[in-house]
Formats: sequence, structure tokens, C-alpha cells
Amino acid sequence: MTELNYLAKIGDKEITAADVEAAINSLDQFQRQQFDSEEGRKRVLADLINQELFYLDAIDNKLDEDENFVKEMELIKANMLKQYAINACLSSVSANDDEMLKYYEENKEQFVNPESITAKHILVESEEIASDVEKKINKKEISFEDAAVEYSTCPSNMNGGELGTFARGQMVPEFEEIAFELPVGKLSSPVKTQFGYHLILVEDHSEAAQAEYEEVKEEVEKAIMYQKQNEAFINKMEALTDKYKDILDINKEK
Repeated sequence: MTELNYLAKIGDKEITAADVEAAINSLDQFQRQQFDSEEGRKRVLADLINQELFYLDAIDNKLDEDENFVKEMELIKANMLKQYAINACLSSVSANDDEMLKYYEENKEQFVNPESITAKHILVESEEIASDVEKKINKKEISFEDAAVEYSTCPSNMNGGELGTFARGQMVPEFEEIAFELPVGKLSSPVKTQFGYHLILVEDHSEAAQAEYEEVKEEVEKAIMYQKQNEAFINKMEALTDKYKDILDINKEK
């Protein structure tokens, strides 16, 4: 017996598992989670079937010949052609290695790695608890990581309080002010913010430094492409304005 490759078939139209997955993947993350189950996929399949049935009904009733539909399709086609023409103009632009390296050398001030720190923290509700935990860590009664798991109310607690690496301006001012002045490896005293009381431990501190070319190569390419595409667009518009000047009429009174 031949195995069917489709989940449903309406006339000549086959709906496959791939169609269902494509429909789910087109949704936003929250909606995808709702349909990421066997029952959810059945609901999506039912919806795809319904859409095909409506399509057949539209054809049977000659809705594709409806005046409003035809006008709307012409408008959609015109808008798509406009965008396609713009994309064709912009896609002709490219950036080579020599241009990119030259741009980097001439604009180094744009490519600087900001001052940053790598830190972890413990967040608790009161200064009293924070001070108590601080004493336990300093007396080596408990490690910072274990204290984070046991006492911290921040979701980072299960990772030992790890916050990762961040630059200035990414944390609340009260936290940042202490963290960036704290010596590496030294535990802070309790720091009050809108979230509660923090104990901060800085693991690494990097000063602002010039980014190497290879680090920012993609950024350099994007910067050049933006410039060149903008120039290409302006040049194309000037050429088209000249080409169609005999039929172009701009009402300067409006």
C-alpha cells in the first residue's frame, strides 16, 4: 500500500506536515508555543484546510473577477514591483576588503570597545539579610555561588548570580556606580536599588579599547553598504527623474 505524503488533500491541493510546520514557524514566539504540540498541529491543519475550502468557494463564485478584488490585486502588484525595483537597485552595491579596511582606518573612533565589567550579584529584600550574607561569604562559611542559589531572589541565582559582561548604561545607576569602581575579586557591601539590596562581585574589568578590524568587520561592511546604497538610491532617483521628466508633473502650489 502506497504511503500518503500529505495530511489532507482538497482536490489537487495537498497539505503536508511541512506546510503545518511552516505555518507555525510564521507565528511569533508566544503563538508558536501555543501550537507546538500534537493538538496544536491538528488545529493548524484544520485552519489550513478551512483556508483552502474558502479559496475553492471564492473561485467557484468568481470572486477573483470581482472589480474591487482586481483593483486591490493591481495595487498589491504595483507596490511589490516598486519594492522589487528598489531592491534591484540596492542589491547591485557591494563592499570589497580594501574599501572596508580603508574605512576602518579612517574611522577608528567609531569602533571602540567600551569599558565593561563581568560581574555576579546576590539580590535580597533587606539590608539586614544582605549584611548577614556578606559576613558569611567573607568568613568563607559559604561560597558566593552557593549563597546566590540559597539567598538571591534574582533569576540569575541558579547560575551563581552571573550577570555576564556589560558596559556603562546597562544597569541602574546605583548598581553601576559601585560595580565599576569595585576592585576585581572584592565583594561589595550591600547596595540599595529599586529592586532591593545587592552584593556585587566583579570578576573582570576591561577598560575602553580600540576594537581590532576583524572584531568589527561586519559593522564596517554595514556602514559602507549603508553609504553606498544611499548613494545608489539617490543617483537612481536623479536618473529616473531625468528619464521621465516629460511625463512628470509636480504641483508646486500644493
